[in-house]
Amino acid sequence: MKVLHVINSLETGGAEKLLLDTIPLYNKRGIQTDLLVLNGDDFPFLKVLKTMNCCKIYSIGSKAYNPLHVFRLMPFLWKYDIAHVHLFPSQYWIVLAKIFSFSKIKLVVTEHSATNPRINSYFLSLLDRFIYKFYDKVVCITDEVCKIRKEHLRNPKSKLVVIQNGVKLQNVYNARPYERKLISESFEDHDVLLIQIASFNKHKDPETVIKAMQYLPENFKLIFVGNGPFRENCESLSKELKVTSRVYFLGSRTNVPQLLKAADISVLSSKGEGLSLTAIESMASGKPFIASNVSGMAITEGAGILFEKGNAEELAFYIKRLMNEKEFYENTVNACKARAQEFDIEFMIDKHVLLYQEIVKTKDEN
Repeated sequence: MKVLHVINSLETGGAEKLLLDTIPLYNKRGIQTDLLVLNGDDFPFLKVLKTMNCCKIYSIGSKAYNPLHVFRLMPFLWKYDIAHVHLFPSQYWIVLAKIFSFSKIKLVVTEHSATNPRINSYFLSLLDRFIYKFYDKVVCITDEVCKIRKEHLRNPKSKLVVIQNGVKLQNVYNARPYERKLISESFEDHDVLLIQIASFNKHKDPETVIKAMQYLPENFKLIFVGNGPFRENCESLSKELKVTSRVYFLGSRTNVPQLLKAADISVLSSKGEGLSLTAIESMASGKPFIASNVSGMAITEGAGILFEKGNAEELAFYIKRLMNEKEFYENTVNACKARAQEFDIEFMIDKHVLLYQEIVKTKDEN
């Protein structure tokens, strides 16, 4: 069996990290699994995957939103049994490539988020329904995502399957804390380090975490890991609120587990998620996790702490409570670690392999 994973790029992000972790594991299971990126820029995750030498990596351009990718994709569709696609616009280009090439390849798409801008547009919803008719299976990462996609796409239930994303928990467990002085020489032993790992866009709402810094003592420092178009706005906001000296922008990093273990508390302020891999890694790291109470963060309920979306004062309150109440801190850590165990990546791999086998069997029978 030969499977080609297709994605916009291997820049920092949940879906991108998932492919970095899973492609070597698929190949170990005997499934020839390769990667095609629309944007082949040498992002950190792509560099790491190349060093593993575990798969073929194809790059067909430098911009994901180039319609010419439809024609560049076409030759690859004859070389694989299944194309497993992630994120927009890859989801569209691959379908158009199949239509124009008359390829018999089977298509699978993973829905990584509960929301997207197309859901609220009548015209784009119709276009989505047409495109998704060509997918053999739509993998939804939570029951909530499945329900939303079923209503939006009006797909037959047989096309939808729920397979939760997973994390290589052993990598988190085995990680050694990054030395704080290597992050910044200005960090002192008595400093409390907060960390948010997310791309910089409005949907991830990094502003709320920056605003929370106003309500925290001077020895509370915030580390951002990630990049994106909204980073400059956040840097400007930290200056406006006069917390620049306490907010650190590290950019894209591949040593996330080490950074998580160097921090005291992990935070994810977001306006909505599918199934956050950052949340799982954070809960597995042995540090308490705080997230906004939004769609897709149900995995945190009863383990980590949920605060009202956009409420910087409430976020600051829970941060201070964690650091002031040792028992509350330890109870939160233990509950988070227990919850994370439910999301080991091997469970996800098992289900994907069975899905691929089912699809290929159906193809052979036809």
